[in-house]
Formats: sequence, C-alpha cells, structure tokens
Amino acid sequence: MGSFDLNHSLKPNSDNLENLLDPEEFRRQGHMIIDFIADYYKTIEKYPVLTQVKPGYLRKRLPKSAQYNPEPIETILHDVQDHIIPGLTHWQSPSHFAFFPSSGSIAGFLGEMLATGFNVVGFNWMSSPVASELESIVMDWLGEMLKLPESFLFSGGGGGVLHGTTCEAVLCTLVAARDQMLSKIGRENIGKLVVYASDQTHCAIKKAAQIAGIEPKNFRVITTSRSTSFSLPPDLLRSTIRSDIEAGLFPSFVCATMGTTSTTAVDPLPSICDVAKDYGMWVHVDAAYTGSCCICPEFRHFIDGVEGANSFSFNAHKWFFTTLDCCCLWLKDPSALIKSLSTNPEYLRNKATDSKQVVNYKDWQIALSRRFRALKLWLVLRSYGVEKLRDTLRRHVEMAKTFERLIAADKRFEIVHPRYFGLVCFRISPTAIIDHKPKNKPIQNVGAYNDDRDDQKCINEINHKLLESINASGSMYITHAVVDKIFLLRFAVGATLTEESHIFMAWKVVKQHAEDILKDV
Repeated sequence: MGSFDLNHSLKPNSDNLENLLDPEEFRRQGHMIIDFIADYYKTIEKYPVLTQVKPGYLRKRLPKSAQYNPEPIETILHDVQDHIIPGLTHWQSPSHFAFFPSSGSIAGFLGEMLATGFNVVGFNWMSSPVASELESIVMDWLGEMLKLPESFLFSGGGGGVLHGTTCEAVLCTLVAARDQMLSKIGRENIGKLVVYASDQTHCAIKKAAQIAGIEPKNFRVITTSRSTSFSLPPDLLRSTIRSDIEAGLFPSFVCATMGTTSTTAVDPLPSICDVAKDYGMWVHVDAAYTGSCCICPEFRHFIDGVEGANSFSFNAHKWFFTTLDCCCLWLKDPSALIKSLSTNPEYLRNKATDSKQVVNYKDWQIALSRRFRALKLWLVLRSYGVEKLRDTLRRHVEMAKTFERLIAADKRFEIVHPRYFGLVCFRISPTAIIDHKPKNKPIQNVGAYNDDRDDQKCINEINHKLLESINASGSMYITHAVVDKIFLLRFAVGATLTEESHIFMAWKVVKQHAEDILKDV
C-alpha cells in the first residue's frame, strides 16, 4: 500500500463530515446559492448570449486534479463566477432565440429544489407512494388541459408517464411497437420490421430504431417538399408501405411530428393515422415543442386526429416553464409498454404491486431509478394555473408575429416557411443579393429558386455569414436549418424573460449585420 496512512484516512474531520447534511449549514449555503442565482438572472443581459470561449477553455483554468482538503462555498462560488459563467451559453437570456426554448420559472426551480431535497427514488409505488400517485394525477390534469381523448388518460384505460426527454419516450414507444408486432409474426422476423418517418423528423427516431434493433436498411425516410410545407405526405407513406409489404417486410411504426425541428412543419395526423390503421401500425405523435401551446384552444387543432394515434408526447421543459428534464408521454395501451420494459425480481416484490392497484413507473421507462419530476410540474400547474400559462404562451407567439412582420416589411429579407407558433424562419432574399451586384459570378433567376448549384451555394453562404456575424456579436443567439437546399435562419421566441423590447433589439441587430454583409457582396 506504499506510504498511504490507513489510520489517518479513517479519522473523520468533524468540522466537515458532520456538515454533509447539517440543516443549519444547508440553510446558510442554500441562501447563498439562491442569492447567487437571483443575481445571475438580474444581470444576465450583460453576458454574451452565445459563449465566446474556445474548445479546451475550462481545462486551462481548473486544477489538474481534485483538491485534497475541503473548500468553503464562498471560494467555490467565486470560481463559478470567474470560470463557469463565462463558458455558459445563456439559455435563459431574453435574447436566446436559438433551437427551441428551454424555459424556466420560479415554480419550476422551486419544484426541482423540493424534488432534489427529498431525493426519493420512486421506481415503484412502494418506494415512495406519492411520487407515483402525483405523477399519475398531474399527467391526467395535463392531458385534460390538452383535451386528449379519454383513452389516453388513466380514467379511460390509458395513462401518462414523465420521462427525461423525447429521445427516451420515442425509444420506449418504438420498443413497445416492435414487441407488439413480433408477438404476431414471431421474434425471428425482427429483421423485417420497418419504421417510417419524414426527412424532417427529429434524428431521435432514427437513433431509437437503431437501439431497438431495427435494420438500418429498414428505416424509411419519406421525402417532403416546400410545396407541402415540409409535412409528411400520406400518399407517399402509403405507397412506400405497399412496396415494403410486397417485398415481404412488416410495417410497424410511424412517427408523426407536430412542429418539426427545422421549421415547425406539421404532419397531417388524421391522414397518417388512417394509413397506419390500414396496416396495423403504431403511430407516435412527437409534439415536443408544440404540445405546450396546444393547451390554448386556438392551437388545439394542430393535434386534431390524435385519437387515432397510439402515443403522444411533448416536452414540458421546452415551452412549459418546467425546467430540464421533463418529457410528458401518454399511451392508449400502457400494457404494451409494460410488457416490453418490466422486470420483477424478488427484491422488488411487495403487497401493493401484487394487488395490481398501483402504478409502478419503473416498468414505463428504460431505467429502474427515477426522479420525482412530477413535483415540479405540479408546482408549475398550481402556481400559474391554466389561464396564466395560456396567456404567457400567447404573448410569446405575439412577439414572434412582431418579428415576422418586421422581416416581411423589409424587402431585403423573406419568410422561408409559414409561421405557426413561436418560430420565424427567414433569410436574406435572393433578390436583395442580386440588387447588391455580386462581384463574383452573377446570380440569375434566383428569385424563381432555380436549381443552379452555384447560385444556391452563393445565397446560402451569404446567409451563413449573417448567422455567424450575428452570433459572434454576443447580443443574441439564433440557429439555422437547411431545407430543400435552402439555408435558413431560425428565430425561436420562448425564453421566459423575453419581452417585446428584446424583439425590436434583435431586429435591429439582424438588420445591421445584414447591411454590413450586403455591402461586401
């Protein structure tokens, strides 16, 4: 054992070990952390929204190994301020318009604190009864807010569960669909199962299919187009399914997206469900982003037809102020999921489970252990109520409309895709680029979106420069997508702190950087 002093290592440091969960010390440090976070939000706008640090930044600033002796919280918070915050991309900044929102709220934070404070491991009912029961209750509450069919609620034979992310929800439903089909055709035919999605579907579905053992060659990507606003065409889905059946394959699962990542395109759910029903397929509805605003009556029509689906999910941590991570998944037939995911070792047996009167959520997810996510969702629902949540979502959509109007009123820009929710997709228009007389090869007929690769490449490069220039400024952060070979800029409104003034500021930034770039064309 070398020179290691075993006796010394066993001597407790009474000044520190006794304070690992000392209530008064927790109170003191907890107040400091709350004050620190509150000050962070109070001053968040002084930081560049997109961090400007380079790869390897933090390793150069921190010690090469963990310190041997304890350090006070004051010292640690000082390092958080000096080393951690500069390396953050500030998702809660009111000028964060990238990706989709990761919204927070006081209720969401405090609910997370309560859940972490209790630190229960609610894998089955017995391990912490209220963790399971509260989850079932809030999932029914939220399902009713969304006006989901009763068949998705516990009262109607269905039920809901909280996962970490949509990636988990999609994997679990796909596994259930896989096993449901294999129970009919034999497990030896797993290599003949086919999964369907559009070219706009989130990459999580392809990854889930890979994990679930679906042959990569049996993952079908249905092509979309600008003429159909990039939604999945049911006729093409049907013809692809027919071809697969003729080839001796078994269609098993299709993912319909309500609000795709690139443009928030909406797939025609009723038609997709009709096609799937004809072939006995599982339909999962991915409403990760748009599900939140469907609690508003004026947006509910976007999920019309959900009664024909088998499962439905959305992320409360995106645009429902509940903080990461919290994905809501509902199923018509939870038993299909339970059959695929349940394990019942002796050490988990108990009277409550044997009675079949309780929900054991370990059988609704991949892992055994699980967090008390329902607590923060419960706090959000109770603290704000349905009407305030609706009003906040509507306010975000109105701000997106404001930005859309500003873009549309300036002839140098164009809206690339219809705005349905809080995302505006735009770019510098080809016409504006022509008007500024390119120094290199002239661009011809770009207003008609010709297929000349050099023309399209030039237009895309100019818009890419705009994106990079805006983000490098630190004053705001947006992201991009490429659809139908068009490079577009995505402006997603939904950060909790965003106000109308930030929209006008963002427009000013976009306009100024576009002017500078067009001067150099």
